[in-house]
Amino acid sequence: MTELPSPPRCGIARRPLLGLALLGALTPRARAADDLSAVLDPSSKAETLYDEGAWCEGPVWAPSLGGLIFSDVRRNRMMLIREGGRAEVFREPSNNSNGNTVDTQGRLVTCEHRTSRVVRRETDGAISVLADRYDGGRLNAPNDIVVARDGAIWFSDPTYGIDQAEEGLPRPSEQKGRFVFRLAPDGSLAVATDRFVQPNGLAFSPDERVLYICESGTREGATGEIRAFDVADGQLSNERVFATVPKGVPDGVKVDTDGRVYAGTGDGVRIWSTDGRPVGHIPTEGPCANLAFGGPDGRRLFLCAGKRVLAVETKVRGAAIGSAGSRP
Repeated sequence: MTELPSPPRCGIARRPLLGLALLGALTPRARAADDLSAVLDPSSKAETLYDEGAWCEGPVWAPSLGGLIFSDVRRNRMMLIREGGRAEVFREPSNNSNGNTVDTQGRLVTCEHRTSRVVRRETDGAISVLADRYDGGRLNAPNDIVVARDGAIWFSDPTYGIDQAEEGLPRPSEQKGRFVFRLAPDGSLAVATDRFVQPNGLAFSPDERVLYICESGTREGATGEIRAFDVADGQLSNERVFATVPKGVPDGVKVDTDGRVYAGTGDGVRIWSTDGRPVGHIPTEGPCANLAFGGPDGRRLFLCAGKRVLAVETKVRGAAIGSAGSRP
């Protein structure tokens, strides 16, 4: 995952960043076929909520904690943006935290690069370690994470946090691969798939019958891709390529209540229909690492793009997978 050059600095306040001009970028024929108008109003504008980051990641709407939580990975801190407020430090140091989600009880669950752990913040603020080892060795650097309705926690474990000093603590891997894991409600940890070079973003379809996983590592001659797996009884099957991205690699991924898939890529957010047909593009100045739905009505889309966190109002809601607290 290579970061592109940082865009020019702009203000932290809710300042318009750019007119999205999304519908205008499509031909009338494509516009009708792709139906991006069901997602965004043509006049939608992204606003900058925060622009003092080094590499923003892992956004999650957490009502029990007051608003949007995200990781400023390379500054080794987690931030909170309250509704209508400015960004404030939530946890520092954060062990180079990356992906965040909330569980079925609304508790914050976080991937830590530096410690190679998945942790949960309890209601009293204490930190519990949920996973840090597998098959006798430390995990690599847990990266992205999602909780299913049955309480199982699924997370990706690439090597970014042990390869890059600015994102963790360099050391040799103690794992035989770079896996996606499933942490069962009883605490048992199992490899869900070992089929990735660098597994990254995870998202379930609204009915949890499909798990989307982003491949952010590339083999020679390959393009960045999102793969889909059928899910049944905690097992994955029927692996297939759902979509490829035209620039960079797919990083974080989310799904709305209609099943559309949204992924952060090298030039912004790309959107696909449930059958993998491109729907549209939300451009950002440089790569978009991750995204999340939230806000009071669940229709605000938050984008982590380099040093910035942006927000754009949509016509859709994010699928509240496995979390009573992820969407109002």
